[in-house]
Amino acid sequence: MPTLASAYVHDLSPFAIQVGDGFGIRWYGLAYLLGFVAGWFVLRWMAKTGRGLMRPEQVGDFMTWMVVGVLVGGRLGYVLFYSIDLLWTFSGSFPFWGVLEIHKGGMASHGGILGVMAACILYGLRNRITPWHLLDCVAFCAPIGLGLGRLANFVNGELWGRPLDAGRQADAPWWSVKYPEEMLDPDFQNGANVDGLATMVSNPNGEWGRQALRDAVYSGRTDVSEAIAPYLTAYYPSQLFQACTDGLMLFALLAVVWWKPRRPGIIGGWFMVGYGAMRIASEQFRAQYLTNWGVSSIWPAAGLSAVMIAIGLAMIWWCARRNDEPVGGLRRSAVDR
Repeated sequence: MPTLASAYVHDLSPFAIQVGDGFGIRWYGLAYLLGFVAGWFVLRWMAKTGRGLMRPEQVGDFMTWMVVGVLVGGRLGYVLFYSIDLLWTFSGSFPFWGVLEIHKGGMASHGGILGVMAACILYGLRNRITPWHLLDCVAFCAPIGLGLGRLANFVNGELWGRPLDAGRQADAPWWSVKYPEEMLDPDFQNGANVDGLATMVSNPNGEWGRQALRDAVYSGRTDVSEAIAPYLTAYYPSQLFQACTDGLMLFALLAVVWWKPRRPGIIGGWFMVGYGAMRIASEQFRAQYLTNWGVSSIWPAAGLSAVMIAIGLAMIWWCARRNDEPVGGLRRSAVDR
């Protein structure tokens, strides 16, 4: 039986409810849904207490715009920044085009942020609400969705962290993670060792091999998990690190800044600065693999984050100089001020 002294062998299902082979309600989708629902509650509370410029009845329509901005921007950002080959990937099954295969995963947070910014500008101009304030509202709610999304990444067993140093692999700490999916890599160094364990299980088709071992782990076979664990690589749980930085820590930062009313755009600027800085720090624990551009994955994320910090600082400087009336303030409602 695994102990707290050993690394965790990942065995979580991506499905909250599975209704067929590869179909069902995924935790990743639920994370997005819960993030939007939480955002709706926060923005409606702000509208009803006079902390925002939107009327309560506008919040639902605004959130619809945000959903479209996140999904379109996040997906296009992933395609352009990390997997551009999806632009010319087509198949004979629905949805036919690789760009539209969202059910297989693949969303970029930087792209989602750009999509939300565009949606805020369009909605603000259409409804005569300063886009700066709308950006503040979304920025304040965004860490909830970002944190839930990183937790879903961990459940999915994706976006692996960086491997622990070689000296720590033999006695990997309890907080590190090992992924059975690693066995399926043709270059897996301990392939001969795990192949010797293949007789422990067989899949429903009577086939033996690493895939059957992997499937056995995710079906709850702890004996198989313990047997393969010594041959797997221990990784940093970067998804959990980023759930803390992009979620809890970023939300706390924005709550402190918006404790009193601020000029529209200030909170959005602080979000850009805080998120960019935290992503640069947390990316140090992410895996170093090649993207379709032929560069290490840390550099697109770190480079984009550096640009975000610069834009955020410019926003704070510009908005602080404007003569707009301060808005918001978590400490007390508008009627008490």
